[in-house]
Amino acid sequence: MFAVIGWAALVLVIYMTCVYVLALILRDNSIVDIFYGLGFVEAGLLALHRFGTNHPRQVLMIILLTLWGLRLSLHLFVRKRGKEEDFRYRKWRETWGRYFVVRSFFQIFMLQAAVILVVLTPVLMVIRRPGGDLTVLDTIGFSVWLVGFLFESVGDWQLLRFIRDPYNKGQIMTQGLWSVTRHPNYFGEATLWWGMYLIALGAPWGWLAVISPLTIGFLLLRVSGIPMLEKKYEGNPEFEAYRARTNAFFPWFPKIDEDR
Repeated sequence: MFAVIGWAALVLVIYMTCVYVLALILRDNSIVDIFYGLGFVEAGLLALHRFGTNHPRQVLMIILLTLWGLRLSLHLFVRKRGKEEDFRYRKWRETWGRYFVVRSFFQIFMLQAAVILVVLTPVLMVIRRPGGDLTVLDTIGFSVWLVGFLFESVGDWQLLRFIRDPYNKGQIMTQGLWSVTRHPNYFGEATLWWGMYLIALGAPWGWLAVISPLTIGFLLLRVSGIPMLEKKYEGNPEFEAYRARTNAFFPWFPKIDEDR
């Protein structure tokens, strides 16, 4: 297992260093988001090429990983095209001052590489030793992944269409999947990695891959996902009303305003 992890780690360090250099040239560290999904795909494919046996479970994992990673990166590229550095990265640029170049390398790009490596654990476990034939558990895992993938991709598409409509400028997205959860894309991403974990259970010691969905869930719920994004809208009356009636993460029916 250490050989697979070490190989993937080396690939990710080289990959993210190249992205870091590009970010310095463009003076835009938020491009790291575009390359995030592609990092998974590159590390997974190269690990499969180096250690894989083309077992059906390995092939399934790589297909799901590639579909997710390519869609995510393409979506973020389209959403960012023509825009300046994201407000979260711009704030770090201002806060870190003269130490920005060094701190951004470690606290943005190398940290992203570490996150990718941890979240990629289910795929690496299956590449290391794929286990026996596909079972019902693989079908369940794929089904869970599909639910998550649809939530993330449909939620992203609905938000992008909403943002591109000039009529909606300055308004909060509360339609479609966004009416049952404030972050359908985040819910979808966390869910699909639970699906990947279920598939990894077919591999020896696959249960150890639980670190993957736990990590991505923690990051989305407590660190760089929901907290950082919603802080931007705190105090906005429309957002506060939306927050009061809509679950932050798990989809559910909107709460009814009893005062109306």
